[in-house]
Amino acid sequence: MGTSELWQRMSASVSSSQAGAEGRARGPAHDSLGKARFWMALDAMTILVSVALATIYRMHTSPLAGARELWHGTLIHGRSMGILVALLCFFAFSLVITSQRLNLYSPTRLNSILQEQRLSLQACLTSGLLLAGTLYLLHAGDISRTIVLATVGLVTITLSLRRLTYRLLLYRDFERGIGTRNVLIVGTGPEATAFRFYLERIRHLGYRFKGFIEVPGPGQPAVADSRFAPISGDVVGTLDTLFQQVRTQFVDEIIFATACERGVVQDVLEQARHFGVGLRIVPEMYDSLALNSSIEYIGQFPTISLHRGHVPEVRLLLKRGLDVVFSSMVLILLSPLFLLIAIAIKLDSPGPVFYASERIGKKGRPFRCMKFRTMVADAEQRRVGLMHRNERDGVLFKITDDPRITRLGRFLRKHSLDEFPQFFNVLCGDMSVVGPRPPLGSEVRAYELRHLRRLDVTPGITGLWQVQARQEPSFDSYISMDKIYIENWSIWLDLQIILRTFAVVLAGTGT
Repeated sequence: MGTSELWQRMSASVSSSQAGAEGRARGPAHDSLGKARFWMALDAMTILVSVALATIYRMHTSPLAGARELWHGTLIHGRSMGILVALLCFFAFSLVITSQRLNLYSPTRLNSILQEQRLSLQACLTSGLLLAGTLYLLHAGDISRTIVLATVGLVTITLSLRRLTYRLLLYRDFERGIGTRNVLIVGTGPEATAFRFYLERIRHLGYRFKGFIEVPGPGQPAVADSRFAPISGDVVGTLDTLFQQVRTQFVDEIIFATACERGVVQDVLEQARHFGVGLRIVPEMYDSLALNSSIEYIGQFPTISLHRGHVPEVRLLLKRGLDVVFSSMVLILLSPLFLLIAIAIKLDSPGPVFYASERIGKKGRPFRCMKFRTMVADAEQRRVGLMHRNERDGVLFKITDDPRITRLGRFLRKHSLDEFPQFFNVLCGDMSVVGPRPPLGSEVRAYELRHLRRLDVTPGITGLWQVQARQEPSFDSYISMDKIYIENWSIWLDLQIILRTFAVVLAGTGT
């Protein structure tokens, strides 16, 4: 297989274990800080837009004329230029600091809608009162009170609506299994079982219970309420097999809800850092570990986070934005071509226009992957009789001159036109534009433990393997490419792969 400069550069990056360890050590804190800074910057931008709208409203003019009048009449020739700019910065600073003190930049799932809205209102009104007090102390009579009041009102409404919209979209994704956090609970006592039932009852928290981990030693205390008694099938392992379950269950967070020796928790903490998963404890059971630590409530349960899993939330948000914008453009601009392909498929062979295949997505979540139909209607039934001709090793299946492919289907596959309906999957959040290809359920069932790494991310329409080694039959090469992409992922790498995909489509190297 030809090895390009991109392959060499990224392979070298993956082989650097020391750099990877350092990245895991500083990743979670950096990502959490980056997300907080992102929301802070968005709040500051909201204030700027609100000031502009309030000024335009006060002047009763068009936006362009209002901006010109504000610049020449107030900022250049007026005495209030310095005061206005200083007050604007002060209001933005006080709002960001107040919001931070009220934990509005903490993970969204830890607050309810009403609590978040109440805290948003409190932050805006507190900052507004500080602004009004500053105006009074400065005797800034030439600063329009209408603009000040309108700005505070617009910021309050805008921030509340923005947070509400974001949360409702988040809840919609949670219901579909997108963006949820898989949880293992260590312990089988009353606290552990009560925690489990709470997570399952309050679905908008975005947690998915994956099982109990049994702790060796004396038996757990009896559960007084039979409703909270653990079900035997829910105990999925012990501390010895904890991180095997972490891998197979795609676990994001471990919660210690039973008392263990300090050394046991520290050992689990070290491994959690290595695997990049979060670790929480119930503070009343670990007084020494909980000393001087901040409490985070998961609903009504107080917890302390000893380690946060590595989730680059800001970059993932940017990736999602790129997916939505790019997919929308493709679907709008190429809609006439879609219609022509649909008509051609109906004329070429009997059967539906689209083919929906159940694929496995991020964290093992199944979804319906859409494609233009390129095979005869009974292709799945005929596959068994063709298995002896399989040209791929491992769990992959591909044969040259597949008799199930229609005449038009061969052309669509050659230029990858059959993949276009998957942009609808991207808009729904099941897929991304760039990522590992979504496997079939039968393929995943044949995976080894190390192969599950490729299911840690959202699958894509195109990826590194498609543009680098599409004709390579080796399953190990297929997995290696996906691992290289996951370990080296960035927005810039996604853009490079998208550009190279255009060349692959135009060259017609598909099969």
